[in-house]
Amino acid sequence: MVEPVAQSTNQAITSRFFVPDGLEELKDEIPKVLEVIARTARWVHPDTFRALPVWYPETARGITSYSAAYDRVLLHKKTTEKTEGNILAQKALRNALGATDSNNWTVCHIWGIDDPSFQKTNDIVQDRRYYSCIGNMVWLPTPLKGFTDAVPEIKLALRTCAYYLYRWLPDHGDSEMARQVALIKSGTIPIGYPESWPTAARSTLPLNTAPYSFPVQEKVRKRKEELLALLNSSAHEHFPRDAVREVLAFWNVAL
Repeated sequence: MVEPVAQSTNQAITSRFFVPDGLEELKDEIPKVLEVIARTARWVHPDTFRALPVWYPETARGITSYSAAYDRVLLHKKTTEKTEGNILAQKALRNALGATDSNNWTVCHIWGIDDPSFQKTNDIVQDRRYYSCIGNMVWLPTPLKGFTDAVPEIKLALRTCAYYLYRWLPDHGDSEMARQVALIKSGTIPIGYPESWPTAARSTLPLNTAPYSFPVQEKVRKRKEELLALLNSSAHEHFPRDAVREVLAFWNVAL
């Protein structure tokens, strides 16, 4: 027979079960989580990034979706205009990795608006320059996606790795983003940053970086041909030619 724990009636009424902030609870575990991310994340090769940094400059999250011929708006249930969710970002990353779709993997945008309340509009992924930018994405096992959405230290570590891997940082007016850009430029390395990731003094590729293989090079070539054809054709009524040219000029992409 188990003896009940002695407790006064007053204690039972007044005592409370203390639960700390969830991020504080995980603070000491962040290096362990980063090690798991470092072992499992899939990164695009820097040569692939240099060949074609942005794959779908014609769109971004929330932008109206059109048919492949850009002659009509796509509709949801024949009534509501469809908008881009995250489909073409996923396609861009898979093509740049040379990978097929796989269960329980999720595309993670590395840079975005940091808002713990998740109330602000994430206008980084609504920016054509960054939405399908393969230097702004990493492929993660789906359960790890929550850490990259909610834990500031992990976001900063991924952003630091992307900087040293691809040598780019976003140009945006958000004050918190500007603070992090300055921090990364200063050479600061986050606590728990994996030793297998690159730094200014350590030129290395993260584990599971996809090669710039012939199939990937073919994907790059075909996508450039598609973009050039769309830009030069007058048949695609709704193709945003001016916006696409601006994005390609921003990234110095020659078709």
